[in-house]
Amino acid sequence: MTTVTDMLTSFDDYPIHQTSEPIAHTEGGDPSHYDRYFYNGYSKDGAVFFAAAMGLYPNRHVMDASFSIIINNEQVNVHSSARAPFDRMQCMEVGPIKVEVVTPMQEHRLTVDAPAQGIRADLTYSATSLPYEEPPFLVRNGNRATMRYTRLTQLGKWSGWIEVDGNRIIVDSDFFVGSRDRSWGIRGVGERVQIGAPLHQVPQFFWLWAPVCFEGFGSVFDVNEFADGQRWHESGAMLMGPDTIRHAHSVSYDYTWEPGTRRATAFDLTYTFANGASSVMHFEPIIHFQMYGLGYLHPEWGHGFWKGENEVGGERFSLPVSDPMAMHHLHTQTLSRVTCANSDGTTHTGIGILETLVLGAHEPSGFSGLADGYSR
Repeated sequence: MTTVTDMLTSFDDYPIHQTSEPIAHTEGGDPSHYDRYFYNGYSKDGAVFFAAAMGLYPNRHVMDASFSIIINNEQVNVHSSARAPFDRMQCMEVGPIKVEVVTPMQEHRLTVDAPAQGIRADLTYSATSLPYEEPPFLVRNGNRATMRYTRLTQLGKWSGWIEVDGNRIIVDSDFFVGSRDRSWGIRGVGERVQIGAPLHQVPQFFWLWAPVCFEGFGSVFDVNEFADGQRWHESGAMLMGPDTIRHAHSVSYDYTWEPGTRRATAFDLTYTFANGASSVMHFEPIIHFQMYGLGYLHPEWGHGFWKGENEVGGERFSLPVSDPMAMHHLHTQTLSRVTCANSDGTTHTGIGILETLVLGAHEPSGFSGLADGYSR
């Protein structure tokens, strides 16, 4: 039986401690503490899109992972969940999905071996930009912090292969690009449990995230807004090759909603820089990837859910989904062709994603209910 004095693990032999506790202990006992990897990749012609996520929830003693791919307008998903060991060195593999940090902030390897779900993969991510540390995320519900975390975004290219139902796709680094993020801290995960007196706050969350890959550079953007449109989090920058980050002084956007949904038919994003220079990006959607395929808002494979000692499952469905306003389909990443027009007269074309999660009211968009579609 493990006791409070048996918590020394592999990483305690490295000079990485941020508290007086062993690494296995989080800063606090909040059950919403998490530590997460996320990846996406796509061919430059938009024909193939894949993504993966892996999360650790140490105060829930759970870890999980998912891999998903879109090919021929079908999304195929594999999910895995297990009991989390105390040693973080052992928390990089969940069932058939494994993440290996080959060189920190430069190269990662992702492997999948899930024949029952028809997916195998061996993929290497190589960074093409510096990691971009977004401003800290902090949201409180009354006195309690419901979100308090750090996140980085980084652009890169992919190499390796993916097999779907035995058909192999060669992933060439000249043709496959994408992004990754790492985040850790506190946010809503796991089965919902009432803690103390309810605060009677109506659920509301507005989130846009847009990493884009151009030839030789890229861009990142995110925004969170309250129901009245007030921003509580925003960032934007150009990632100029492998060694320069050009921060925007302000970012603005114009979202064209698809009628009856909460997803895009077009999206325009403007970066304004210190010297008055600007860049305007126009997004043209190719396909809507359902984040449900990675456990986000999944009713059965949600992040941090206790599924058992070692469980694996999956599903597949055609795109676009027939019920885009179903709660588990509200969270999307829209693969898009992107045109960047700069104030100096230069233009560039690239490819990237617009991630959208809009729950509850958002007055600037005309949303008043929990999940009503666009009707203006």
